[in-house]
Amino acid sequence: MPHPHPPTAPKGRLERLLGTIERVGNALPHPASLFAILAAIVVLASGVGSWLGLEVTHPGTGEPVRPVSLLSLEGFHRMLTEAVRNFTGFAPLGTVLVAMLGMGVMESSGLIGTALRLLVISAPPRLLTGVIVFSGVMSNTASEIGYVLLVPLAGTIFLSVGRNPLAGLAAAFAGVSGGYSANLLLGTVDPLLSGLTEEAARLVDASYRVNPAANYYFMAASTFVITAAGTWLTEKVVVPRLGEYHGDAEREPVHPLTAEEKRGLWWAGLATVAFTLFLLAGTVPADGFLRDPKTGDLLHSPFLSGIVTLIFLFGAITGIAYGFGAGRYKSDKDVVAGMGKAMSTLGSYLVLVFFAAQFVAYFGWTQLGLIVAVEGAELLKMSGLGGLPLMFGFILTTAFLNLFMGSASAKWAVMAPVFVPMFMLLGYTPELTQTAYRVGDSVSNVVSPMMSYFALIVAFFERYDKKAGIGTVIATMLPYTFTFLIVWAALLLVWMGLGLPVGPGAGLYLGQ
Repeated sequence: MPHPHPPTAPKGRLERLLGTIERVGNALPHPASLFAILAAIVVLASGVGSWLGLEVTHPGTGEPVRPVSLLSLEGFHRMLTEAVRNFTGFAPLGTVLVAMLGMGVMESSGLIGTALRLLVISAPPRLLTGVIVFSGVMSNTASEIGYVLLVPLAGTIFLSVGRNPLAGLAAAFAGVSGGYSANLLLGTVDPLLSGLTEEAARLVDASYRVNPAANYYFMAASTFVITAAGTWLTEKVVVPRLGEYHGDAEREPVHPLTAEEKRGLWWAGLATVAFTLFLLAGTVPADGFLRDPKTGDLLHSPFLSGIVTLIFLFGAITGIAYGFGAGRYKSDKDVVAGMGKAMSTLGSYLVLVFFAAQFVAYFGWTQLGLIVAVEGAELLKMSGLGGLPLMFGFILTTAFLNLFMGSASAKWAVMAPVFVPMFMLLGYTPELTQTAYRVGDSVSNVVSPMMSYFALIVAFFERYDKKAGIGTVIATMLPYTFTFLIVWAALLLVWMGLGLPVGPGAGLYLGQ
């Protein structure tokens, strides 16, 4: 006798798989605790490695590399006296804080929310899905604003035009989270990751520098690829699968922009034009004031070295213009309050950075990072795999780890000290390794229960379907993960095949 409900079996297996992933992920310590544990492990491993007399030969200098034990009085004194310096000197800390000041002004003034709403409601119906996915990708410039504003707005808009709101939620979530690292603008994640990459690269080359725009060329191109893939998948797979909406939710009006909001956008637009002209005047002429004053070079110039400050200035200037134009700001106190609110959201990040900084510093002091990198590089050489299979394998590894550790910065702080030096010893630039990491880190966000906003997305789904849960979200978003993984990895492999730089001054191979 056939099973009375055969279609439910796959769902049951999926739910069990997701339950296992969720339990494993929840069993992990808090990222801050995880770094504290890893730092302790490094200390113990340095003592054991030193006692065993481990030694490798540095492939660049030919000098022997031995572990430096921190299980000694000298090591204890160093950990005790340099803890504060490790924290305050941690490369990503200052860059993130400065960039967030500008983003805080843009968000508190209402500029980001209004601009996203205008972009979506003004789109022609046949371009609606593409505009939503594109808006999701672009919203990553301002961190979580896409999750809390664009995703629910997309559901409302789809329902208002007679389409299944779950498809709208899926399209927006795919852009915001699945296309997390793609963008036409630099955001807070760029200086954050580049700082971690620079710290890791200095395990091999103490003078190596990674600028926040290191992945810009590839990520800008990825914006259009992810938008096209997300739009096609939504229309051809997700919408037909979900079918017509028969839920209880009623259509909500999408309010047009008020006169005050329109005036604010005009002011912000004028500020953007003025700021753009300022940048062009400083970079386009051969003797521009933002170029290197000695060589006229743009790659090693105040423009790229000061990109974080420019992000802050752009956010502050356009946000202030919108805020006063729209009447959201009445005085400078409102501007400062917006900055303060942005800083107040970074409390847990500061705690995380303290322990991450100690872990990274210990990894460098003990030379364990370099030893692991040398041994790993030798194993990879012996495997006979070329650059393309290696990078694809690294993308898959990152995507898998992302299921259990959702934070992009926390995960990269663990992975960078191992993989960046390892690939450097194989001849690949830290910027290329970071690019591959960002691809893998993005594609599985939409199916990772460990992603910090995943519970919020489940709640949005439940708003339109009372029976929706984690399984519903995963089943809807899994096609995006596979599609983005294939398309995005293929783009990177083609990019490598063509020998294109991933960003300004960021080639694929060391010594290019």
